Amino acid sequence: MSIAAVVYAGGWALFVWVGDSWWQLLVAVAMAVIFAQLGFLAHDLGHRQVFRTRRPSDVVGLIIGNFGIGLGWGWWNTKHNKHHANPNHEDHDPDVSPAVIVWSQDQAVRSAGLPRFIAKYQAYWFFPLLTLEGWHLHIASFKALFQPTAKRRNVELTLLIVHFVLYFGVVFTVLPFGKALLFLAVHQGLFGVYLGCTFAPNHKGMPVLTKEDKLDFLRKQVLTSRNVRGNLFTDVALGQLNYQIEHHLFPNMPAPNLRKAQPIVERYCGEIGVDYLQTGLIESYGQALSHLHEVGAPLRR
Repeated sequence: MSIAAVVYAGGWALFVWVGDSWWQLLVAVAMAVIFAQLGFLAHDLGHRQVFRTRRPSDVVGLIIGNFGIGLGWGWWNTKHNKHHANPNHEDHDPDVSPAVIVWSQDQAVRSAGLPRFIAKYQAYWFFPLLTLEGWHLHIASFKALFQPTAKRRNVELTLLIVHFVLYFGVVFTVLPFGKALLFLAVHQGLFGVYLGCTFAPNHKGMPVLTKEDKLDFLRKQVLTSRNVRGNLFTDVALGQLNYQIEHHLFPNMPAPNLRKAQPIVERYCGEIGVDYLQTGLIESYGQALSHLHEVGAPLRR
């Protein structure tokens, strides 16, 4: 976290130092990576992987999430915990709720309007749509704070407002209007793409569960998750979420230990006859996109 804080501050210092220049587009790329890496830290904090108690996890999570990158800590935690409880479940996992993208052929058939139009060829739309994911997360963070169930509304709203006042203030002070808009488009667009490319290999293209599926905890977590094999670069780039199966079985396990648990879990799944899927990074995207294209097949017919 100390390294992340220094890099974050250094990124904004570089932005100010570069000033009114087209080189700022490269700074925008770097800042998208930095924002995503901070998002990974917030994710680990949300799972109580870092501190022993809740309070410091919440305090640092609010600083990194709301203040640092403009994502609502409370909203995201609630949403993500629902995903962990029932991954890839049509009725209970908010990550596979039909919206612009649909995740099963039943959802595709029931869709209407824009989702139905997109669903026909959604595999081709997937990455372009991810350029809007950053903005979607920011807007959803604000909207959640106006729900009756929102907790820490005043604190979270204040931190989000401070983040965006400083964010837009710095960008539009240093850059002329046109370049500022382009910086925002590149930064937030790539931020969304990076997050999407990190989370898409984990569950997309894996079985989508319904109320008819009755699975125990282990099978529910393992059969809906996909690991991505790789090396140190892959681990860092994907926030160690490439060990998705182990993460879902042991969400409180500190991320650096997931790679140590991986061979133990894989061996145990083999012993009890549970399918354990691990692929390369490119292959994982291929499987996810193939699934999305297959989902839209009824509409193309």
